[in-house]
Amino acid sequence: MKKIESYRRLLDVTKDTELKELKSVYRNLMKDWHPDKFQDNEAEKLAAEAKSKTIIEAYHFLVSIAPETIAATLEQYTETITVSSIEDFEYKNEKLTINFSDGSCYEYFGVPKATYVKLVNAPSQARFARRHICNSFVYRSAIKLVAA
Repeated sequence: MKKIESYRRLLDVTKDTELKELKSVYRNLMKDWHPDKFQDNEAEKLAAEAKSKTIIEAYHFLVSIAPETIAATLEQYTETITVSSIEDFEYKNEKLTINFSDGSCYEYFGVPKATYVKLVNAPSQARFARRHICNSFVYRSAIKLVAA
């Protein structure tokens, strides 16, 4: 959750900001911080490169967890969490990453360590995840593995 809040502060948006407004904010910030604007001063150009990379990362992250993005992929997400089994999961800094048997991977943010421990010890990890994680925490699709 710290990551989400810091990205929102960086772009000066709230959790209720719509994608259209988020895109506008992003474009305006990129105009201000584009490295090409700082050709005369190498130090400022390097600072602008770092800042623009952070802005790009924040924008893409916030788009991935935006309500519109979640709504657009809800049907596929629901199918994944109800039909697919859990292949693997990893927990680090309140971020739980779950890989599903259909090749989908989702990241859940703000997951307390106690919830992770309960997931590890659950007799049915998939059922526990469906009931206590999948619809309770902010999530985003991490990757979709392509079967060869």
